[in-house]
Amino acid sequence: MTTTPDAPIRKKLIEVSIPLEDINAESAREKSIRHGHPSTLHLWWARRPLAAARAVLFAQLVDDPSSNPELNDQEQKAERERLHGIIRRLVKWENINDEALLREAHEEILKSTDGNPPAILDPFAGGGSIPLEAQRLGLEAHASDLNPVAVLINKALIEIPPTFASRPPVFPGAADARLGDWPRATGLAEDVRRYGAWMRDQAKERIGHLYPDATIIDDKTGKESSATTIAWIWARTVTCPNPACGIEAPLVRSWWLGKKAGKEAYIVPKVVEDPETRSGRRVEFTISSDKAKAPSKQRDGTMSGRQGGHCLACGATISAAQAHSEVDVPHDLQPPAAMMAIVAAGNRRRVYLSPNPKHISAEITVREQAASIRRTERTLAAKSRGTFGGNAQGRRWGFVTFCDYFTDRQLVALTTFSDLVDEVREKVMKDAVATGLPLGSRFDNGGDGAESYADAVVTYLAFAISRTTNKSNALNTWDSSPKMEAVRGLFARQAIPMAWDYAESNPFGGSSGDYLEDLNWVCRSIEKVPAQGLGYARQSDAATRSYSRVLVSTDPPYYDNIGYSDLADFFYVWLRRSLRSVHPELFASILVPKAEELVANPYRHGGQDGAEKFFEEGFGRVFAQARKAASDDLPVTVFYAFKQTELEQEGVTSTGWATILEGMIREGWSITATWPMRTEMSNRMIASGTNALASSIVLVLRPRHQTANPTTRRAFLAALRRELPAALEHVRQGSIAPVDLTQAIIGPGMAVFSNYARVVENDGTDMSVKAAIALINQAVGEVQDEQLGDLDADTRFCVTWYEQYGWKKGPFGDADVLARSYDTSARGVADSGVATLGEGSVQLIAPADLPAAWDPTTDDRISVWEVMCHLGRVLTSADGGLQPAAALMAAAAKRSEIDIEAVQRLAFGLYEKTKTSRTDDARLFNLVGGSWTDLTEAAARAQEPDGVQTILDFEDES
Repeated sequence: MTTTPDAPIRKKLIEVSIPLEDINAESAREKSIRHGHPSTLHLWWARRPLAAARAVLFAQLVDDPSSNPELNDQEQKAERERLHGIIRRLVKWENINDEALLREAHEEILKSTDGNPPAILDPFAGGGSIPLEAQRLGLEAHASDLNPVAVLINKALIEIPPTFASRPPVFPGAADARLGDWPRATGLAEDVRRYGAWMRDQAKERIGHLYPDATIIDDKTGKESSATTIAWIWARTVTCPNPACGIEAPLVRSWWLGKKAGKEAYIVPKVVEDPETRSGRRVEFTISSDKAKAPSKQRDGTMSGRQGGHCLACGATISAAQAHSEVDVPHDLQPPAAMMAIVAAGNRRRVYLSPNPKHISAEITVREQAASIRRTERTLAAKSRGTFGGNAQGRRWGFVTFCDYFTDRQLVALTTFSDLVDEVREKVMKDAVATGLPLGSRFDNGGDGAESYADAVVTYLAFAISRTTNKSNALNTWDSSPKMEAVRGLFARQAIPMAWDYAESNPFGGSSGDYLEDLNWVCRSIEKVPAQGLGYARQSDAATRSYSRVLVSTDPPYYDNIGYSDLADFFYVWLRRSLRSVHPELFASILVPKAEELVANPYRHGGQDGAEKFFEEGFGRVFAQARKAASDDLPVTVFYAFKQTELEQEGVTSTGWATILEGMIREGWSITATWPMRTEMSNRMIASGTNALASSIVLVLRPRHQTANPTTRRAFLAALRRELPAALEHVRQGSIAPVDLTQAIIGPGMAVFSNYARVVENDGTDMSVKAAIALINQAVGEVQDEQLGDLDADTRFCVTWYEQYGWKKGPFGDADVLARSYDTSARGVADSGVATLGEGSVQLIAPADLPAAWDPTTDDRISVWEVMCHLGRVLTSADGGLQPAAALMAAAAKRSEIDIEAVQRLAFGLYEKTKTSRTDDARLFNLVGGSWTDLTEAAARAQEPDGVQTILDFEDES
């Protein structure tokens, strides 16, 4: 079906109402789900939650009930709620491979797309959340990215698994490990697990001697025993700047090793005589568990980031600048370092030991071999004109190539693992042929036989190696917290930070940094992918690629939030070593392409102004290219990632936000909806405080017709006032919190603004997006005030009195005059139970102080204000909560004089009035308004055939 400019547009659900709070809650919860989550296949930065991607795609394709002219308003509302119910089930992690639910969702998509759903494209595919969830919903998925690491991640998620779905493993004997079928990609996962274990065993045979076990001596018996070494703790050293000292001073962030109660351990440094050193002294390290002598915050470590540090021997100051100059990587060696501790696996606890010569020499034995690897990498760096170093932080420390991020032993180990990939591939291919698979073509040539299958298996094995590098480099630190006591991953944030003291993990140690551990993470991820339908992942530039015959849903980069290409190089160099012959086109270049990357990097584009211009122009080219092939039938969705500082400083009218909207409108797009996505909530509604910020906003776009006319400021305002009341009501239906209303209502407002060719200001200039957003917010406030004006007289009095006095006392005379204007009385309001009369004063009763025994079914003077305040009281009280509040709501709804939906409107209106002035009250109003869907559902359950349970019944149950 193709519409004409005059034909009615079938609005999609995402353009009207979505269960936003449910989506946000599950997106936040997803961050704590690790086992089997596709994000654990390979690290990528700032992925969109799968729940959000799945919900947005469904709502992007399914018609809103308002598109059906045969449904009246109530029927539309009921149908909308049914579709919301599907989304609520879809976003739950437990349902991620619920085939019945996914079929139900797919059927809804088919109904709304005339049985011919579009292929979905994410041209900035990154970590692959959107293409993967498109495939899970039964849609053809297309992923493209300029970054080859991102492309390979997407291949591993949407291309490889469907090619080999439902096949048993080929590793000898593996297929007999289970009865029945091998659904989805479980057979492939089993092979990755088996061949990965084989590869690990081969590596241990070759380099296991480099990782000696630790010797533990029993304190009571004196008996020696052997234990696996988990990690070694090292400190970089510099020469003390004091000429009279000159000792090799360790740079240490913290002496602590373990902080578990009763099992504390820390490093004790001591200066000792040593005639073999240049200074005649050195620092010796021992381990102590004496809590009484443990290092305090003031004397923990010797180095404090940019502030510099001090020498242990003489106390001389060691500036950060000196540390920079001395911790420079020599030509073929790592910076000088001293081993401070050995960490071993004891009986249910970590054992910390002092350094010994055997463990120190194990690192030294590979120095010549590592130096050869470093020289080779420097040759590549020279060929690439010195661009082979790490990020800006790395270059600051003299890290010339990526080899410099690893110790000698780590270099040799990772090289050994990487070079084993070719051997494993040959083994997989032979075993696959032995099971009857034809040899066939390579995977990148479209094959699905033994050659292709071997390519697939080793791709995942290389991912496991790549994961291992995150915890096997010379910038890892030791986490001494009671729950961890393990090596931290390098990418705790979206940067490569410098580390003074570092932890070197054992790839055979059975703990953090162990190859088998990373292999298991990869395998669990493979088992969870849908492995169905068609999926395509390609390397391409979003500004020049074709958008023909696809529907876009994308999460583009935002300004300079993340330097993807610089960071991805860290993994690319190892993936390239392992997989260059498997995916030759992806790994043709020495490093990740950077010149065309759509990120505002000042050092790459001549400063901040040049970087922003590059980003904005590139962003415009992408959406101009997408506009050429855009369909009138279906909207495009874009996840716009805010800089949090931008929102904190400027709110929803931030310059960057307005600039992006301006660019989209300029390139021929109309914005029809905006939905704030929050993924940082600690729990559902109560944590959605007044300062909660969206981590991204989903923009919904449609192509603006060439026939669109200009309009005036006055006509634009009139259109806003005409369109916003219904839009406001629809937005509220989506279990949205009042805290998110300001950002969500921009969508319907911008739909009005961007539907015109231009809006002309009174002085003849074009209205800016920033000015339009301000007018939208103003119009929303007017609509809300009008809606509050339709409430009962007592409620209107309370709202006006609250605006002036809050919960404080005010003069009775003023209250009497105000009450008469609303056709009520101050004494009557007090008699209703929501206010008190004093000597010449009136005071509203705060929700927390209202009587707990209030029963709405017997109250002889009930108001919307009273119901809202009691709902807030029950939701926030220690013995209350959702169920008691829902019972109260169900009882209040039985009163004919109460429009229960007006209670929600009141909560939203009061939140807007208090969000910047009375933040504690705003949280309560936000809680009542944002919990509305949950309250409604629970209230409906309370009225099952057994009858309405009393409030006291619910309180007893809770």
